[in-house]
Amino acid sequence: MKRVSIDPITRLEGHGKITLFLDDEGNVENAYLQIPELRGFEKFVEGLPIEEVSRIVSRICGVCPAAHHMASGKAVDAVYNVKPPASAVKLRELYYMAHFIHSHAAHFYALAAPDFVVGPDAPPEKRNILGLIEKVGLEIGSEVIRQRAISQEIQIIVGGRSTHPVWNVPGGVSKFLSKEDREKIKPMADDQVKFGEFGLKLFEDVVLKNRDYLDIVVGDGYELVTNYMGLVDENNRVNFYDGKVRVVDTEGRELFKYSETEYLEYIAEHVEPYSYLKYPYLKQYGWDGFKEGPGTSIYQVAPLARLNAADGMATPKAQAEYEKMFETLGGKPVHKLLAHHWARLIEVLYSAERLVELVNDDEILDPNVRVLPSTTPKEGISIIEAPRGTLTHHYWTDENGIITKANLVVGTTNNNAPISMAVKKAAQKFINKEGGIGQGLLNMVEMAFRLFDPCLSCATHSLPGQMPLAVEVKSSDGETLHKLSR
Repeated sequence: MKRVSIDPITRLEGHGKITLFLDDEGNVENAYLQIPELRGFEKFVEGLPIEEVSRIVSRICGVCPAAHHMASGKAVDAVYNVKPPASAVKLRELYYMAHFIHSHAAHFYALAAPDFVVGPDAPPEKRNILGLIEKVGLEIGSEVIRQRAISQEIQIIVGGRSTHPVWNVPGGVSKFLSKEDREKIKPMADDQVKFGEFGLKLFEDVVLKNRDYLDIVVGDGYELVTNYMGLVDENNRVNFYDGKVRVVDTEGRELFKYSETEYLEYIAEHVEPYSYLKYPYLKQYGWDGFKEGPGTSIYQVAPLARLNAADGMATPKAQAEYEKMFETLGGKPVHKLLAHHWARLIEVLYSAERLVELVNDDEILDPNVRVLPSTTPKEGISIIEAPRGTLTHHYWTDENGIITKANLVVGTTNNNAPISMAVKKAAQKFINKEGGIGQGLLNMVEMAFRLFDPCLSCATHSLPGQMPLAVEVKSSDGETLHKLSR
């Protein structure tokens, strides 16, 4: 047998393990995405005052701290049954739109774009951010870095910090926005809209106009037919901060739409013995294994799922791009998984347009940014859209506001089953007895989980420390033929 190694496996946030099983003829029979880490934040917060939890959970992850901070802030409001002032709600969303741009830009340009711009078969040492800059030019690379810095600066101006924020408090936020700070943000927001348009133009020029790359996007190697979930406003338009969760089936028909307090009526979690990460599924169908197609209980979240689940975008330029994507890919819903990257760039543009709307809203300057809670704390649930998918925070407290129980269902947890299924399909498509196993083919398998932008630091937590992402190739009798790791 040939010995193949990938060292290191890169462009993944967190830790995990992929095991491929080959039959006697050398074809992929099965594949497993394993998460060998214990998730612990639900237990970490037990016994702590509820007013502290928003500051604590922002440290779950340095990539998406704002997502957990916002979800927790809303859940804490619900624990106290307090409604924040309109100015506080709009400030939270303003902060969050900047975070979305920063997070999506990091994934697309640093983690995903090398597969397209540099090429999936390029040497591993070239498939990274440096290889990307070498290919597209220093000027474009510098612009991406500059725009991400702008996103960070907006968050700092609005909420005091861009990473591990401590700004949300029960009933609102701890800092209002001054007129002077608003004037600083206005040109930044306009600049971020141009950045959103820039990303979509780059995607069109590099991917859509390249027949080889477009064939990969629309090919069957990255296709998965499931249900889709996303948060929508009253007009069924995409919303990241507030609304109801809408779920559509494999044909795009609405199955149901539920509010935050109803999530346990619709979602359940399955457990497999080889992974600490659970497998959520639609309760009404029941767990029926890793099956796709009509009637499946599996659903997807994150950018493509949000756009599939919604009827459109709430801003004009993003709406035009939304229509273009679905027209190009043959209508809704789109089951081509690599379209997640296209949808992600549309969401960058939406976030930037929403930034402009919010920063020009005079109500955002109201210094009344908090309502002090006056009720006995009990239980609270919130649902928002994290960059990586639908995020639920659920807290229970005693009468003194001490947390007795917590449940977090994060975006990557929702996508756990689809990621596992996508990895298997890609492995079966690209690895076989005829072609052997090479660096380029293994990267094609990696692309199947990378497109979901998985955040395993959010989804799982380990006390021991480092655990590498590993790929194992096993024969039909269980013998390990290849082990690829950091």
